[in-house]
Amino acid sequence: MTSPLLPTADAVRAAATRLQGRVRQTPVLSSATLDAAWQSQVFFKCEQFQRMGAFKIRGALNALLQLDTAARQRGVVTYSSGNHAQGIALAARDLGVQAVIVMPSDAPETKRLATEGYGATVVQYDRCSEDRLAIAQRLQREHGYTLIPPFDHPDVIAGQGTVGLELFEEAGPLDVLLVPVGGGGLISGVALAATALCPTCAIIGVEPETGNDGQRSFRRRELVKIDTPTTIADGAQTQALGNLTLALILEHVSDMVTVSDAEIVQAMRFMAERMKLVVEPTGCLAAAAAFALRAQLKGKRVGVILSGGNVDIDHYAHLLQQCGPSRLMLTVAGPGG
Repeated sequence: MTSPLLPTADAVRAAATRLQGRVRQTPVLSSATLDAAWQSQVFFKCEQFQRMGAFKIRGALNALLQLDTAARQRGVVTYSSGNHAQGIALAARDLGVQAVIVMPSDAPETKRLATEGYGATVVQYDRCSEDRLAIAQRLQREHGYTLIPPFDHPDVIAGQGTVGLELFEEAGPLDVLLVPVGGGGLISGVALAATALCPTCAIIGVEPETGNDGQRSFRRRELVKIDTPTTIADGAQTQALGNLTLALILEHVSDMVTVSDAEIVQAMRFMAERMKLVVEPTGCLAAAAAFALRAQLKGKRVGVILSGGNVDIDHYAHLLQQCGPSRLMLTVAGPGG
């Protein structure tokens, strides 16, 4: 499936050059305890250490850097539940561009405050009764802003793909790569990098089980839209993939799986207890899938993208208190066993 609108691996490489010195090359960490227990090599790409706490700055900055002078002077608008909002806000601040963010009223307060702290104007809406895209398009018409959507944009996708470039450059060839999926921008870009650098790697997308629009779309090979899902993974409360991201997923991704909120929290607790990492629920989707699939991962080199760490600390503590110790997740008796 090809389209002149679809970004390529070359676009990802160009984005990496464009972003050099503007974003962090985040660490790739591992757990000797986990590797020994699973008899695997697991590499965690830690995007919670990225500027603004998530991978989203990559795509946002790559898109804004390619706007001409007139477009930068008019400003930009987007819609996001939090991390893309912060990414656009920070990128806009870096470049002296006005940014307006359409954000759901129930988005985590920490993400809204951070977005405003970077200098953006937040326009709130009710995600259950209002259309965020319609609101953003109205603002675009009224003010002449450039609309930078959170995932279905070739420059955003290419920027997100730099996560994959860095992971493969540091970890080397992988057998399996697990990637969180909301609207599909991250997995689309990473898949372009993975296909170019390690074509035998199986790329697996991970969604919350209540928000499996991507999995349904993958299996039916057409765009499926669902109601706004209820899940602690607020960054994956999307209703559908985009046209570009679906096309790239169908071309490059091996499978799409889901995890429960309980599995997400258990993975978050493991990260905190054993690896001393604070990862937000959406950021832990891929890790939760790795724990669930650990029997199948035996003997493999596995990449896991931790996509962000922007979580309200009180909510984070409450979630971790809901689950027991994570030591049982080291066993490999069976899938999820």
